[in-house]
Amino acid sequence: MTHPAHDAPGLFAPVVRFAPSPTGRIHIGNARTALLNYFFARKHGGQFILRFDDTDSERSTEEYALGIEVDLEWLGVAPDRKFRQSERFASYDAAARKLREAGRLYPCYETPEELERKRRLQIARGAPPVYDRAALQLTAAERSALEASGRRPHWRFKLAPEIVRWDDLIRGDSHIDCASLSDPVLVREDGSYLYTLPSVADDIDSGVTHIIRGEDHVTNTAVQVQLFRALGAAAPHFAHHNLLIGADGQGLSKRTGALSIAGLREAGVESLAVAAMAALTGSSIAVQPVHSLPELAGLFDLGAISRNSARFDDAELQALSERVLHGLSYESVRDRLAALDIVGFKAEPFWLAARGNLARFSDVAEWWSVIGGEIQPEPLESDFRSAALSALPAEPWDETTWSAWTGAVKQATGLKGKALFHPLRLALTGREAGPELAKLLPLIGRAKALARIGG
Repeated sequence: MTHPAHDAPGLFAPVVRFAPSPTGRIHIGNARTALLNYFFARKHGGQFILRFDDTDSERSTEEYALGIEVDLEWLGVAPDRKFRQSERFASYDAAARKLREAGRLYPCYETPEELERKRRLQIARGAPPVYDRAALQLTAAERSALEASGRRPHWRFKLAPEIVRWDDLIRGDSHIDCASLSDPVLVREDGSYLYTLPSVADDIDSGVTHIIRGEDHVTNTAVQVQLFRALGAAAPHFAHHNLLIGADGQGLSKRTGALSIAGLREAGVESLAVAAMAALTGSSIAVQPVHSLPELAGLFDLGAISRNSARFDDAELQALSERVLHGLSYESVRDRLAALDIVGFKAEPFWLAARGNLARFSDVAEWWSVIGGEIQPEPLESDFRSAALSALPAEPWDETTWSAWTGAVKQATGLKGKALFHPLRLALTGREAGPELAKLLPLIGRAKALARIGG
């Protein structure tokens, strides 16, 4: 479903954010959210913020934060701004004070065991397991007594009894009845913050206009809308995209680390293939090879995202990676080739000859060694070898040399088809198959060809 008022160019300069917790490396499902936000910002001339939700000091690490930045850079995602929640506790304290003063944040003293007993009783009675707000009935003396006994309060946000409605940019008209929700805990007993309050405070302070995230966050939306209002801000627009699931129907977060961006990169999967699979799977736009991230961004459309689950297939990603690789221009891989010492006047024609035979980019080093290194050629039968050596043309060579040479050998030996071409390939490259010899032969050169044919 398309929403012209929110998704037409030129009407706004949106501010969006990707907010991973640096408690692990991101996987392709996380990359989906990052890319959808990034493309939305780029399409409309807005800003893309990278925010590390690192208030969990025990699990968040600098190593994971740096790793996430590396993963995003590999995908081509460049933040306009970035910051960390661990640097902003003063802002969260101020927001909490404002809510307390407004009577929207109240202390509760139940232990986890007591809350679990209440929940079980409610379920047994057929009632919804919603917090009963018993803490609001406590007198000042009762609260003092509980604290004197060693209890420390956690703090809940008091929800207004309303139906919160919003026009989801992907799911359309949406609503949640807050009467069906428990007042959420925003502050733990030790004074640390749960996700919700810091997230909303940061979205307000950084001017976020659109929150694009997975549909697993739909149930959070009503609480967050009320919290935005309680803090004196208008709620942003929301868009909840479908989640990537594996070919087996299981959520990606439950799978092995093989689908982490770092794992895919180490396995030699092309970044453009990962980005295309992450962004286009589960939409009406066909997953297809692209030659650049701006090209992929040009295909982006929130309105094309389906309400159904987005089924991800590892085999499809591998096949797409090869198709991407086979279409990459020399200019786009020049630096990657140089890192493998593939340079000089032969580098471009070599790339154009070899790319269609690569399963992963690193395979290109093997074919470069075939061009300029030492190989173990398969020896030709004596008469065949003599005819091939005698017919080998003088240089300069080009892509017509192969045809002229094999034509002469065919005339001299009577051989044709596989019986003619296959032994020559084995002698020249030492490989059963590979790039077109019409393109490889000029790169191998006459001296090496003579040596290899001669055995």
